[in-house]
Amino acid sequence: MTDRHVAVGVDGSLVAVRALDWAAEEAVRRGTGLRIVYAVADRDEAGPVLASAAARVHERHPSLPVETRAVEDGAVRALARESEDAALTVVGTRGFGSVSGLLAGSVSWRLAAHVHSPLLVARGDHLCDEGREVLLGLESDADEAAAAYAFQEAARRGVRLRVVHSATHRHTTPELPSLVAATSPGQARQARNDRAEEAVPRFSIARLRETYPQVEVDTRTVRTGPAHALLAGTREAGVVVIGTRRRAGRVGPPVGPVAHVLLQHSHCPVVLVPATG
Repeated sequence: MTDRHVAVGVDGSLVAVRALDWAAEEAVRRGTGLRIVYAVADRDEAGPVLASAAARVHERHPSLPVETRAVEDGAVRALARESEDAALTVVGTRGFGSVSGLLAGSVSWRLAAHVHSPLLVARGDHLCDEGREVLLGLESDADEAAAAYAFQEAARRGVRLRVVHSATHRHTTPELPSLVAATSPGQARQARNDRAEEAVPRFSIARLRETYPQVEVDTRTVRTGPAHALLAGTREAGVVVIGTRRRAGRVGPPVGPVAHVLLQHSHCPVVLVPATG
C-alpha cells in the first residue's frame, strides 16, 4: 500500500467532527495530505461546512496539507469513489443500536461493501493517540491485507499488536473410545486439526513479523464467539482491524457478522480492510 492521502467525509455534524479529527491524526501519522469531502445535493451549500472543517484542521495541524471537495452525489457513492485513490477513508457513525437503524441511516454500514481501500469508522471515546495497542481479528490467510495493515499501523504507532485468531472446529464423526486414553483415530485427527488451527496466525503473519521486527506481537486463538472476543479487546485497543469481503449484490447485510457487531458496539475505531484478489 502506498502512502496516499487520507479522505474523510463530513456533513457539519458532531459525529463528522470526530471523524475529521481522527482523519487528521491519521494523515499526520502517515505524513500525507488530508482530503475533506462533503456530499451534497447542491455544492454551493457546502462552502461553510468545508471551510469550518479546514479551519479546525489547520488550527490543530498547521503544516498538514488540506484539500476540500464538494461532491453532488450521495455520501456512499462519493466516498466509495474517493476510496479508490485514498490510503484510508474515514467516516463517523451515529452508533445506531439496532439493525434497522444501521440499515436505514448509517453511511459506514453501507459504505463498507463498496470501498476499495481501508475504511476507518470512528467509534468509542478514546483519544486519537494514547499509545494503545492495535487489535487484529484474523480468520485465515484470506485476511492477509488486514494483517499487513495492522502491522503497519502498529509500527506507525509504536505499539503492540494483539492478534485474535478465530479457529473453526471441523466436524468429527463420533466413534467408540480407544482403550488407551486420547489415542483413537478421531481423537488423534482432532488433535492434529487443533494444532493446525492454532498455527494459522503464526504461519499467516510469519512474513510480516520479519518485515516489522520492531512490532511486539501477541496471538490468541478463540474457538467460539470471535466477535465477542474482539469486542472485549476493543476496551483497551487504540484501533481494531478486520478483513472484509465484498458482499454487494448479495441478499442480506453488506458486512459479515463480526463487522456487524464491531460497527455497532466497538469501544474504539474500527478499520475494515477489503480482501485483495
